Amino acid sequence: MPQSCQREIIEAITSEVITVSFLTLLAMQRRSTAFSARQSDSFGMLLKHWREQRGYSQLDLSLTSQVSQRHISFLESGRAKPSQEMVIQLATVLEIPMRQQNLMLTAAGFAPIHAETDLSAPEMTSIRKALDFMLKQQEPLPALVVDRYWNLLLTNYGATRLLTTFIDLDKLQTPFYVDGKLNLMRVMFHPQGLRPFIVNWEDFANHLLQRLHREVNACGDVLPNIDGESEQSTALLNELMSYPGVSEIWQTSHRTPQNALLLTVHLKRECLELQFFSTIATLGTPYDITLQELRIECLFPADEITERNWVG
Repeated sequence: MPQSCQREIIEAITSEVITVSFLTLLAMQRRSTAFSARQSDSFGMLLKHWREQRGYSQLDLSLTSQVSQRHISFLESGRAKPSQEMVIQLATVLEIPMRQQNLMLTAAGFAPIHAETDLSAPEMTSIRKALDFMLKQQEPLPALVVDRYWNLLLTNYGATRLLTTFIDLDKLQTPFYVDGKLNLMRVMFHPQGLRPFIVNWEDFANHLLQRLHREVNACGDVLPNIDGESEQSTALLNELMSYPGVSEIWQTSHRTPQNALLLTVHLKRECLELQFFSTIATLGTPYDITLQELRIECLFPADEITERNWVG
């Protein structure tokens, strides 16, 4: 091949490589700019969502937070960028959960400030002792501790006994575990869980769905994360709705039985029949995400038959 042709081919390839490299770099810059814009816009979106969720107008939020209505409008539209102090101030007024406060800080370009400490960490020792004491005091009645996704964290013997009375232990360890955690909502709704043994299944399931839906809205899980991923509780609600017959229950309104004081869960298997009502407790004034999201649920007999069959 003549040297002139070789030079032309080399120059053409070099030019193409340079062009491709430039276009790749330009695309990367555009993606980076777009991501920064999404970050900036996402804070305004989150602020507007929470303001409307709490029933505030921009004027209401302005008067309560002592921030000008004009500035709040600029923050929501993305025309102004908040300081870290401003994010915390508005989040406090709107009573936004700590997990979502961290999300708002990240969206505004700041590092999260609220820790999420594992319950097994050494600094949680006093908390675990208190929880263990509460669970032990509830014996022989069931008591358990769950996180905001309804994953079982701690339980007493009474709760374990209740679950294994209606569900075989081998079945309990298969369809209801995700990431090593037993999810109580799955236990309630799954056809292989407690569902076949709940006499008032439709009423109780409707109550649980309404409760989970309120929690999704109250915690802001209806919104995606910065990276676009759905929150676990939203995914859980969608999963429950996909189970046979659940969507029909969601669409059906249920009336409270006449003279009923509380909604109970009515369980029956062969000759054993139980009815429980529950109380739910939370930890006061938490400074940690894990502690803010803990729920301690205790079950009590709703009638004399249950007390006789369970307590003896």
